[in-house]
Amino acid sequence: MPTKRSIVSQCIEGIFLKYLLFVLLSLHLFAVDASLTIEKDVEQRARIALIDGSEQFNPLAWKILLSDFKISGHFLSDTKHYTGDLASNYIPASLKNREYVIKYKLSTTPKSTLWVRLLEASSGKELFQKRYRISMESKLPFLLHKAISDINNVLHYSKIDWINRYVIFSRYVKAKQSEIVLADYTFSYQKVIVRGGLNLFPIWADAKQKSFYYTSYASLRPTLYRLNIYTGSKEKIVASEGMVVCSDVNHNGSKILLTLAPQGQADIYELTLSSKQKRRITQFHGIDVNAKYSKDEESIVFVSNRLGHANIFKKSLQGSAVLPVVFHGKNNNACDSYGDKVVYTSRESSHSFSQNSFNLYLTSTQGGITRPLTTTGSNQFPRFSRDGSIVQFIKYRGNSSSIGYINLETSQSLLFPFKSKKIQSIAW
Repeated sequence: MPTKRSIVSQCIEGIFLKYLLFVLLSLHLFAVDASLTIEKDVEQRARIALIDGSEQFNPLAWKILLSDFKISGHFLSDTKHYTGDLASNYIPASLKNREYVIKYKLSTTPKSTLWVRLLEASSGKELFQKRYRISMESKLPFLLHKAISDINNVLHYSKIDWINRYVIFSRYVKAKQSEIVLADYTFSYQKVIVRGGLNLFPIWADAKQKSFYYTSYASLRPTLYRLNIYTGSKEKIVASEGMVVCSDVNHNGSKILLTLAPQGQADIYELTLSSKQKRRITQFHGIDVNAKYSKDEESIVFVSNRLGHANIFKKSLQGSAVLPVVFHGKNNNACDSYGDKVVYTSRESSHSFSQNSFNLYLTSTQGGITRPLTTTGSNQFPRFSRDGSIVQFIKYRGNSSSIGYINLETSQSLLFPFKSKKIQSIAW
């Protein structure tokens, strides 16, 4: 005879699986290897070339530098690998028609060291130089990102500091097993920080990325924890029957949005961390999930099936009215918000026994034009960068996936193959 604990566990697992099915749908969907090719007019981007003064060529570093330049939307970089003396101001005649030349020297022993010089291509005049050091060779990508973001700032372009931030994600290892991983935006750096059991839905707890929230299914009741990545200290925040997921954190980290299902139906709550007081935001006999703060944190957008299918809705935190944000598609199953902007996933086909496609769209809580961001494949988990300028997403390819980025201002896009276990959720 099943024990009471096993029956409860089965119920919890059933609710959890139902939630995943609703929010994420099927993660084995296919995707073609495609990304947007619309690009900002080349005349508006600075032509730049790299001259490598390193003793040994590092192909990974080279690839990361080119990626940083491209996704910034501010540079048109020469993809040819030039070599030359770092200390010299000499610019080859073939590069005089560029605006800028970057000379760099990279060493990874005994510590990763990067020396960068920014020169005016026509004259060889030095505009900037700096040495960067980091003790762990595995963190070399962050060294490169910091150098490019500094150069971008020196030239007074709009900031691209988001390339310096950690990405955090959960990936499945096997049945009822997952791990939480830190990465740079290219996924060239990866470090597992939580192992053992089912640990899902990580999201940063603060702007400085010192701590994050995640849901653990290690005990009888799903439990939300906050973990400091530097000290390793872990704090229990809240536990609930059925499920508990933190979907967003307000700007100063004092409040969080939760999805809870204490009676089996998922609703949205706001938790004030100082008092641990919960306030119920939605009350619907269906599924309300994935709430995000919007419009100066006066309201939320979220996913609900209150029209009979998954769609994106908005609601004031103080009022009761619930209004749809999206008016097309029959399965809009994930969203993120930045100010009045909303990015969401929409199913474009409805095959019962064959492959479906999902695309990303950009819209506004105030109405207006809805803009497609992708056109092919299965694109999921849209996430705005902290400044709202970039959309991160995952493009699935059969049993593999890629991490994608779209610059909303320039429409530049990048895809980084992710040849590892399946991602469950992602944040940055």
